[in-house]
Amino acid sequence: MTGPALRAVIADDQALVRTGFGMILAADGIEVTAEAADGADAVDAVRRTRPDVVLMDIRMPRMDGIEATRRILAGGSVGGDGGDGTRVIILTTYDLDHYVYAALTAGASGFLLKDVTPEHLVAAVRLVRSGDALLAPTITRRLIERFAHREESPPSGLHRDLSGLTPRELEVLRLLATGLSNAELADRLFLSPTTVKTHVGRILSKLDLRDRVQAVVLAYESGLISPQGPPGTA
Repeated sequence: MTGPALRAVIADDQALVRTGFGMILAADGIEVTAEAADGADAVDAVRRTRPDVVLMDIRMPRMDGIEATRRILAGGSVGGDGGDGTRVIILTTYDLDHYVYAALTAGASGFLLKDVTPEHLVAAVRLVRSGDALLAPTITRRLIERFAHREESPPSGLHRDLSGLTPRELEVLRLLATGLSNAELADRLFLSPTTVKTHVGRILSKLDLRDRVQAVVLAYESGLISPQGPPGTA
């Protein structure tokens, strides 16, 4: 392997889960810098070890994974020594858990079911470390459409002015929000995958968004697209 080793923190209140995931990551050369049994310990572990990725359970004692994610990704809210550059992957047992949506609005880069295969776990950690977002298109669509406009859904705080986007970028954002992958976007818009990737990158940069998960949430919460509407509707 070349370059610096990928570093991860595992936060879960079940010791067997932490041990199992740790063994899988270590076998692939990923360094587990710390384990945490609750959210407060996870925040502290990120402060101390500055990992690339955190595998974060949602339901833990003392501090849940949602609050821990929010504090880690806020940086300064954990004493000015937070997880700048750290990505969070949420661990859950159910892909339409309301708490998953709350975690995504807190800034998580995606989620994994706890019965994930070892190969998928390793691939997911490496994908998120590279700056991509971990949400399968079909899951993106179901999750966001189910929770985005419910009154009990927590606000994301992603208030952005979309006027700086070009018409093409708005079109890409609308389609992205329906759960299309870059390859599907390229097919739909008759563009090359490289051009689509460039458009997505510009959208994230202009709107100061961490990744495409935040872009999807923003598109729904801003009213750019309706959860019940077909692709391209507002």
